[in-house]
Amino acid sequence: MRGAVVAAAAAAVGNMLQGWDNATIAGALLYMRKDLPALQAHPALQGLVVATSLIGSTIVTTFSGPLSDSRGRRPMLIASALLYSLAGLLMLWSPNVPILLLARLVDGFAIGLAVTLVPVYISETAPPDTRGLLNTLPQLTGSTGMFLSYCMVFLITLAPIPNWRLMLGVLLLPALLYLLLTIFFLPESPRWLVSKGRMKEARTVLQMLRGRQDVSAEMALLVEGLTTGRDTAIEEYVVGPTDEAKVTLYGGMSSGLAPGSMFGSAVTLASRQGSMLDHLKDPVVALLDSLHDMNPPAGGTTDVPNLGSMIGVHDRPPIDWDEENSGDDDGDIAAPLLTMEGEAATSTVGIGGGWQLAWKWTEGVAADGTRQSTVKRMYLHEEQAEGVHAAALVSQSALCTKQEAEAEVEGGWREVLEPGGVRHALVCGVAIQILQQFSGISGVLLYTPQILEQAGVGVLLSRLGLRDDSASILISGVTTLLMLPSIGVAMRLMDVSGRRSLLLWTIPLLVASLAVLVAASVAPMAAAAHAAVCTGSVVVYLCCFVMGFGPIPNILCAEIFPTRVRGLCIAICSLAFWLADIAVTYTLPVMLASLGLAGLFAIYAAVCCVALVFVALRVPETKGLPLEVIIDFFNVGAKGTLPNLHDDDDHY
Repeated sequence: MRGAVVAAAAAAVGNMLQGWDNATIAGALLYMRKDLPALQAHPALQGLVVATSLIGSTIVTTFSGPLSDSRGRRPMLIASALLYSLAGLLMLWSPNVPILLLARLVDGFAIGLAVTLVPVYISETAPPDTRGLLNTLPQLTGSTGMFLSYCMVFLITLAPIPNWRLMLGVLLLPALLYLLLTIFFLPESPRWLVSKGRMKEARTVLQMLRGRQDVSAEMALLVEGLTTGRDTAIEEYVVGPTDEAKVTLYGGMSSGLAPGSMFGSAVTLASRQGSMLDHLKDPVVALLDSLHDMNPPAGGTTDVPNLGSMIGVHDRPPIDWDEENSGDDDGDIAAPLLTMEGEAATSTVGIGGGWQLAWKWTEGVAADGTRQSTVKRMYLHEEQAEGVHAAALVSQSALCTKQEAEAEVEGGWREVLEPGGVRHALVCGVAIQILQQFSGISGVLLYTPQILEQAGVGVLLSRLGLRDDSASILISGVTTLLMLPSIGVAMRLMDVSGRRSLLLWTIPLLVASLAVLVAASVAPMAAAAHAAVCTGSVVVYLCCFVMGFGPIPNILCAEIFPTRVRGLCIAICSLAFWLADIAVTYTLPVMLASLGLAGLFAIYAAVCCVALVFVALRVPETKGLPLEVIIDFFNVGAKGTLPNLHDDDDHY
């Protein structure tokens, strides 16, 4: 997987530059006000200097997603590196406030492209079992950029007259490094290449990313990802007696789900009386909780044989399909649903996360005498139960007629706005992005030196002979350094405990740290004790944030949308992110002046409580699942309720 790691690391440098910029503007603001009288006279203008980059990010986000869908992920990331370089030059010059605002606007364009597309790029190039780890790299590089920038700013503050233009302009050096990395180390996303019909290029890129020649199974998965499967349904099968030459799936279990079924337990939960929390949970959350709570089958997934693979669109799949046996209404598991013989039985269709891909081919005669055929894809997963059971997500295959394929491609905004899995996922993505920003992180990061200065942090370092401004920047740098091990823990747990679990554990710690900070702000205590408690609370808040609420919203939004509209949906989620970011950043100086630390962080604590409830009820666990499987779960959940399951034992 060396190729995937290198590509992810190179792309994540774009987030390092965002972190670098956040730290430099936080430090430079302390000196800008003295050098530019307009900022001193108009506090709102100071907020505008910071918010202009956010405005630029918002503007570019509105078209970055659709543009990346049409032109590719790689060209947009190269454009981001070029814009970073231009912004660095302008900030190094900046003779007055208008030029400074222009530089911040260009910088925002670069940040918007990077923050929007880096998670998409990493998700589309990483294998399922390490996608969470690799997609946490942007958080790691972003915090590393902040730490290095704080170190640079601190050294500049030791000069008799600190140069804020130099603090901002040094961005040019890492921006040029990022430009070289994007040109020489970033291949195009294989999923995007498949969506444009460039199969040979996609295969070559996949071989490089995976470090192996046989990528047929994943290519088949990417082809299936071109459709969203609005008719997705849950079905259960039994994998029949097998030998080296033949694999048979037996259907006919429509009257009930197999005992121990990973989906069966979720359906049972939805159909029986349960706790209030169970009734409030989103169906997608219930389904995926049931899936991830399963113990792995004894001996792994080796009991489920390989079921054959295919690439591209053909008049008929290149395997020996039996016609679907309709059987009686009550089903007959002795009738083979599909059979694959010969060489196809030895090929692999493992697509990661314990899932396999197969197809269901049916033929019939219409009323007018013409022959009709249907191909549906089957995402199969073995279950731990007596016998060898397989649960399947069955939906429309990409192997359809030309007219159907063209109709799918023309979906776009229609598909996003119509009721279904995409809109269901979009509501989840937009909500979690807004809640993340209103938890206060952007304001805390951008104004950490000023917040710590107001808390009296200079008392802690007075014996070192540092000025208050230098002391606050030094503490900010140390705080950022402490965040790095926390991100390392998150990287380790992201694909083990999962995204949802990390959020449910870390958000309560955010609430607790904010509550302590509020209490310290209103309770009388010595200056040194007050500064120590406030600094400790900020450290705990930031460390917990980067373990969960920091990286996970972007990871989730890059995972839950289908390939064809992923860029468009990501743009909508990013737009919500930046609008919320602008609101928080622009209003924070005013809120800090009028409400003080206690009122400000009390509001943030309340938002974190709302976020905890939302995660518990509406955010599903996506660890280890191929991207194409995740959207099919949302298609099932979008129907509003899970299939009914009767309690009659005769149905098992």
